[in-house]
Amino acid sequence: MSDPNNLMTAERNLAKPLAVLTIALVISGYFSLFLPGLSVVEQWTYLLHLLLGILVTLLLVPYIMIHFLRTLGLRRPWLSFSGLFSALAFLALAGSGIYIAVEGQSEALYWIFSGHVWLATITLILLALHIVFHALSLSDRRKKNEPNRFPSLSGGLFKITSHLVMAGTLLVLLTTGLYQIRVKPFKDTSAIKPYDYAYGSHPFRPAQTETSTGGFFDAKRLGNSERCATCHLEIAQQWKASIHAQAGSDKTYQTNIKLLSEKKGMAATRYCEGCHAPVALLSGQLSKGGKLDTPGHLQEGVSCMSCHGIDRVEHVKGVASYRFKPPEPYLFEGSQQALPTFVHNLLIRLKPEQHKADLSRQVLSTPELCATCHAQFMDKDFNDWGWVKMQDDYSAWLNSPYSGQTQQAFANGRPRRCQDCHFPFELGKDPSANQDGFIKTHFTIGANTAIPSVTQNQAQLERTRGFLRADQMRISIDRPNRPDATENNQHIDPKLIKSTEAPGYFYLGETVNIKVAVTNVQVGHAFPGGTTDINEAWIQFLVKDGQGRKIYESGYLKQDNNVEDNAYFYKSIPIDRIGNAVWRHDLFNMVGDSFKRIIPPGETDITSYSFKIPDDVKGPLIISASLNYRKLNNRYAKWALKDDKVELPVVEMAVASLLLPIKIKPEVTAIEP
Repeated sequence: MSDPNNLMTAERNLAKPLAVLTIALVISGYFSLFLPGLSVVEQWTYLLHLLLGILVTLLLVPYIMIHFLRTLGLRRPWLSFSGLFSALAFLALAGSGIYIAVEGQSEALYWIFSGHVWLATITLILLALHIVFHALSLSDRRKKNEPNRFPSLSGGLFKITSHLVMAGTLLVLLTTGLYQIRVKPFKDTSAIKPYDYAYGSHPFRPAQTETSTGGFFDAKRLGNSERCATCHLEIAQQWKASIHAQAGSDKTYQTNIKLLSEKKGMAATRYCEGCHAPVALLSGQLSKGGKLDTPGHLQEGVSCMSCHGIDRVEHVKGVASYRFKPPEPYLFEGSQQALPTFVHNLLIRLKPEQHKADLSRQVLSTPELCATCHAQFMDKDFNDWGWVKMQDDYSAWLNSPYSGQTQQAFANGRPRRCQDCHFPFELGKDPSANQDGFIKTHFTIGANTAIPSVTQNQAQLERTRGFLRADQMRISIDRPNRPDATENNQHIDPKLIKSTEAPGYFYLGETVNIKVAVTNVQVGHAFPGGTTDINEAWIQFLVKDGQGRKIYESGYLKQDNNVEDNAYFYKSIPIDRIGNAVWRHDLFNMVGDSFKRIIPPGETDITSYSFKIPDDVKGPLIISASLNYRKLNNRYAKWALKDDKVELPVVEMAVASLLLPIKIKPEVTAIEP
């Protein structure tokens, strides 16, 4: 066994520094817990608390082992139990602290942080009880020989502790002062000087965007999404595949924005870039002399901060009608160096409350947020004509059964927001995961099959196809019935007939009229939504006979990959002031629509097809109808992508079929009197 005198000496050598550091640790811990906010002083205190915790842990483990060996065999039950529980609580406290320092706080495992806080209080109580039991258990002889009941802590404990606390306070104040005089990482001025105020004194017009300061922000505050990926890797990978991430680099968009710049000047591009490339708008790049393809603006499109930096919706008429407010800075925000970046991320893990409050604002869960970019209008200042209403998926949702604000209701009357469909929950490993381990997916799946097709992102394309086919729309063929239909001349008991409908069939040579119904079942807004002038949805209707011979067809693709002209379309045709179609999506020339057919949520559109049955067909007729969708009509796609051979995918969203019996009409014979 170890020499008791050596154990006592070793214990006394550890006891005093451990006690001093523990007291300082407790003070810094409760200071961090109860002082609200995220000042520079508080953040340095968090770091000091972490440092003290590491030192206490390094001293604690050997102290507990030595103390256990020295007191082993002493028969003082209350003292032993209080000591044992104090040691276990101390170790659990140290373990939870190490976990928080390494992994950080998370929604799913928030109980670890709560446990750390409670363990600190419990440990202090148990330690106090252990000390009291120790004092009460001393023999009268020892009390007489050793007036100081705690010789391990004798020798100016209070003085040393106060000096350490003062030194720690001075260290925090010194680092705070030095930090304040550092070179600022951000320059919140316009990237282009002089800046062109072509649309009045407001810096961002014709976009409807506002900022918390009323001015510009450094591009590094808005982009740099790779920084977010250091902690939110899974979500960042999803975002990279999303349409949001490619909103600026999309080749069709680049063609249109360059056309706008050429026709109306760089300042006019603010109208589009506020939604497609907010970094370019808010950093002041969109002025004469600026560039549309600046790295960071082009590659990130709608960056992480483009949405998570929004703190208010200005109005729901759209055209980037949000207000941007950067988050409260943690230490070394914007640094590009390894050590400061490590400290910055460490502080977010240690104290994520402010990070969550700033980047998970309530506005992010509202449909109104989506309205800021998924609604659009144009006024005279921009089109030199007058106010024109354009796409507005928000108003369509608001008037739908899904908003919960109308008298309409489906069987399930629970409101459904934009985010519920386009940012659904799924299991994931991320600090933002809820207590059940679910995260909001950031693939932003919708109806854009063009971008993943052009970029050859097959996984994103398949996700989009699956979304479009998930019973969003339904199509049905109305079975025709003949009021004069009979199967034979024999009398049949009416009780044996299950249906009062007469069987549907047609004779050779007859003209058939078939009704087709398309229902918007689960799309939360009108179908199609968004850019209805370049989206393409139509019904393909096909009739074949029993031998597979084509009898009639509408809505087929021609050899040039265009849909045949007489197809039944769901789309819009915008026109300019002299009535010409604005087919290049150059909407600054638009003054209205010459045609628009959409289906509101929960409603049905009905059309009919008429064809003649040839005299030589073999029955039955096989009738099929499908609702087809293609993001970007062929004419626009070839122009915008600068590729005459491009063939964008067509998605069959819904399909229906019907067998129609064919009969030979019996000859009519005269009956002689």
